[in-house]
Amino acid sequence: MNTLKELLRKLVLVVITAEAKAAIRNYRRQIVVVTGSVGKTSSKDAVYASMSKNFFVRRSEKGYNSDVGVPLTILGVPNGWSNPVQWIKNIFEGLTLILLNAPYPRWLILEIGADRPGDITKSLSWLDPDVVVATRFPDISVHVEYYDSPADVNREELAPVSWLRDGGIYVYNADDEQASKVQVPQGVKRVGFGFSKNADVKGTRFHISSKDHAPTGIAFGVQYENQKASVSLPGVVGATHAYAVLSGLATGAILGVPLEESSQAFSSHEPPRGRARLIEGVKGSTIIDDTYNASPIATEEALLTLRDIPRLGKRVAILADMLELGSYSVAEHKRIGAIAAQSADILITAGIRARNIADGAREAGMPDASIKECERGADAASHALTIVEAGDAVLIKGSQSMRMERVVKSLMKEPERAGELL
Repeated sequence: MNTLKELLRKLVLVVITAEAKAAIRNYRRQIVVVTGSVGKTSSKDAVYASMSKNFFVRRSEKGYNSDVGVPLTILGVPNGWSNPVQWIKNIFEGLTLILLNAPYPRWLILEIGADRPGDITKSLSWLDPDVVVATRFPDISVHVEYYDSPADVNREELAPVSWLRDGGIYVYNADDEQASKVQVPQGVKRVGFGFSKNADVKGTRFHISSKDHAPTGIAFGVQYENQKASVSLPGVVGATHAYAVLSGLATGAILGVPLEESSQAFSSHEPPRGRARLIEGVKGSTIIDDTYNASPIATEEALLTLRDIPRLGKRVAILADMLELGSYSVAEHKRIGAIAAQSADILITAGIRARNIADGAREAGMPDASIKECERGADAASHALTIVEAGDAVLIKGSQSMRMERVVKSLMKEPERAGELL
């Protein structure tokens, strides 16, 4: 049965990929590819926000960044999952799109990602992007256990840059060493974004906004050539969101969208769920919901945000296992523990691997009385409920399969809104 299902999956994939290629060829539309080990979804949404008022655009939905998700986005059809009727409908709609002259977006914004070797270089090498947006490429990235080395992960993620043709555009994080040193094909224009002096689209004066000593969002200025603008992003914290917005502003700017105009789009922009979003917690606390996933660099960024966040009470970090790190797992969990010791007043861990976070915190000087080790997220939530008080800032983070959003729900002031916010 499993063999038959896999055969059918491959057959469907061949068909929808062929239809996607035909749709791009027939409609001659332009493509933005967003790649990186951190911040892809937020950047994809930011690029969409910057472009959507000036162009007819379509973006990848949710986690549609795979060999299946990318063709589905191009065809504008949903994932059929295990429903054969939906897949038949998708194939029919794809064929209709090719044969009929239907309204179609001018730009496609496609997020692509790699879990295993070849996910990008083999499965998606048929893409022909006009713009590649590169986010961040840390020394140790998620999924590294499936590759021979961290450098191989970065090569996989950065492969789309080599697909650019003469006249293409490489929009990259100028503050990231790996993204900055990439060699682009001849005739490709480079546009860097970030907070360093090397950035073309440069962020300035980044800070966490607050009210009554509680965080409310982030704000910063931005400059490009002779243009200046201000960005205010409510309901989130962390530099990662600022980099995502800058990637969107940079893409819009190089395509002719005035900086002031594209920056205004973010006043009503809603970043993806589970990415450092602010939620009201029990007893007057503030939750930083960063539960979508966890890699070492993302967890480090989250802890640095917790360290600097406006608050009246304690800083509480609830951290779960970081998965798919292979031989780097113990060292990276301990390294995160050392950062937690400097960033949090209370550390609660959930999971077997996260015990190394606790060990790293102790080795860095965090008192044992400030550390609580739990087997499950539910246990972590129960303990947190006994210590959280008014004015506390509570960071919750862990790999996706650890389901730490359940901990967020347990600590929410209004858990009935979980379906809306998580």
